[in-house]
Amino acid sequence: MSGTFDVDAGWRLHPQVALRPEPFGALLYHFGTRKLSFLKDRTVVGIVRSLPGHSSARDALRAAGVDDTGRYAAALGVLAESHMLERAS
Repeated sequence: MSGTFDVDAGWRLHPQVALRPEPFGALLYHFGTRKLSFLKDRTVVGIVRSLPGHSSARDALRAAGVDDTGRYAAALGVLAESHMLERAS
């Protein structure tokens, strides 16, 4: 994936990614790529966990009460680019 994150698409954690809650936020580990990501913002953790329950990332962002074009959308874009998130089918 390259370019702007599509907030109007549905997203979910990649099936090979585990999310482990931590006091600072969460760890994401991709078993396929062996990549580890630290989520240091609990709002981002909540949004990532809520993605499967929303038809789009925009809906998940709005449900969390945050701007759907700001830094939280950008954080989701980084997770998508690193293959931690994938489009929901």
